[in-house]
Amino acid sequence: MASTEGISVTRTEQRSRSDFWALAPYPVFMADEIGTVVEANAAATLLLEGVVLGTSLADAVPDWLAQAHQEAAGRPLRAREGLDGEGLPSVSGFIGTQSFEAHPTRGQNGTVVWWLVDDTDRRLAEEALVAERERTGFLAEASNVLLASLNTDRCMVVTAQLAAEHLADAAVVITPARGNRLPVAHAIAGQDVIRTLVDSDPSQLPGLSEALQGFPPVPSRWIDPATLPEWILPQGFTGTIGSVVITPLPGHGVPAGALVLLRSTDHEQFSESEEIFARLFAARSGAALSAARLYSEQSAITQTLMRDLLPPQLQRVHGVEFAGGYRPAEAGERVGGDFYDVHPAATSSDASLVILGDVCGKGLDAAVLTGKIRNTLQALIPMADDHERMLQLLNGALLNSHHTRFATLVMASVHRAENQVRLRLTSAGHPVPLVVRLDGSVEEVPTHGTLIGALETVEAHSVEAVLQPGETCLLYTDGFTEARGGPLGNQMFGEERLKQALSDCADMPAEAVVERIQMLASSWVRDGSHDDMAVVAISAPRTTHLSAVNGRTRGRYTA
Repeated sequence: MASTEGISVTRTEQRSRSDFWALAPYPVFMADEIGTVVEANAAATLLLEGVVLGTSLADAVPDWLAQAHQEAAGRPLRAREGLDGEGLPSVSGFIGTQSFEAHPTRGQNGTVVWWLVDDTDRRLAEEALVAERERTGFLAEASNVLLASLNTDRCMVVTAQLAAEHLADAAVVITPARGNRLPVAHAIAGQDVIRTLVDSDPSQLPGLSEALQGFPPVPSRWIDPATLPEWILPQGFTGTIGSVVITPLPGHGVPAGALVLLRSTDHEQFSESEEIFARLFAARSGAALSAARLYSEQSAITQTLMRDLLPPQLQRVHGVEFAGGYRPAEAGERVGGDFYDVHPAATSSDASLVILGDVCGKGLDAAVLTGKIRNTLQALIPMADDHERMLQLLNGALLNSHHTRFATLVMASVHRAENQVRLRLTSAGHPVPLVVRLDGSVEEVPTHGTLIGALETVEAHSVEAVLQPGETCLLYTDGFTEARGGPLGNQMFGEERLKQALSDCADMPAEAVVERIQMLASSWVRDGSHDDMAVVAISAPRTTHLSAVNGRTRGRYTA
């Protein structure tokens, strides 16, 4: 009876253990210290066909799992039982095409129970997340590098270089044709980019002509690498092309070019996701190329327009020294509302015309009006002898324009008579000209008049002046006298300080006078704000050479 009860208890325990293993949510098996399987549920047997009672793990499970069991079983007993504060470490590996995490748990008599958890989906998600992070990081880096330069050639080089290093084995950037030639940048991963002009028809490569026109790319599987023209292969590329991607480089309104990615037969063909990623990169590259091209065009236009707005370089004309200086109100600008011009006479017996003016305001808008005034005065040069007539015509031109600004200016007809320089000066609302004599005295030329572009008529009074050798007449704008600075930072430079500075310039060449006046004004304002500053010096140079040195050295004169 007793033995019958024992058999019944044993069967009950076996049935309970079997039910327990069947309820496990994961494939589970147990092996002893020497690696013999002692228990396994149905899920484990289904996953690992060799995992049956009595078999060796070395014959039934992958090597990584068998080795992990060997290490877990060989650990000291305290570690197996978790008494040292550390549990048995988990391992992971592939079973077929799926990946699993194997979690060991201590069993009785040195056995180890292995729980197998399928983590294939999690692993794929993690790999996709890592790949997406890498792509996002690459796109951010590419944007920073591409937008760091507004040079078209530089953008082509960077685009080809980044594409070759991160997207393909080689990359080619092609921009719209210049005449009959295609600008091309070839790049091979790890090598320098080569730029060249190719005299070829883009229709030779299927999909390239469409990409240059901005059409969507064709799938890479539709492009036969055998149809590639010879010029598309970068110099030094020795592999065999196995896959090609051609994608447009979209620009601002017009296509910026095309990107050709080449991958050799040693690597996998472009996948659909890689083609999509190439388009994302191409979108950034195209935007950078388009911005660089737009900047280049605008810069060229600005340079062309600026050429006529910049102050001219003055020099000696018919025996009279002229020198000019200009400083715009803003440090980053090259033109402003002040201007000056010297219109040389056709012959030495005629008078050259000097004009210095100041348009109300500053910056580009004022510079545009100075250009209009200068062009108008250039057209009125045939009547340069009649200052008042020129001013009346200029006043009418300004009143009939859309500009609401007015201007002041001073005109000087200058000609040399023997060793003297004779001037006829006319001011239209402008600060009076100053003349510095040889003894350092400074005289005002009492010409006066009304503004230009403000009233229906202009009133002006002309005054004549004579310069002896070594004497200088200074024309200037109120940017000098109204410049605020000095020790307290808010004091105007003023007319008296200008006269004192000019007095120190007696018997100086015109160029030296201009440089000194500009230097003093700059020192006065330092980094403070100021208006545009323009100055013109008209000097009567000495002509009698110094007999003591009996030379012809420049500047050695007595009268």
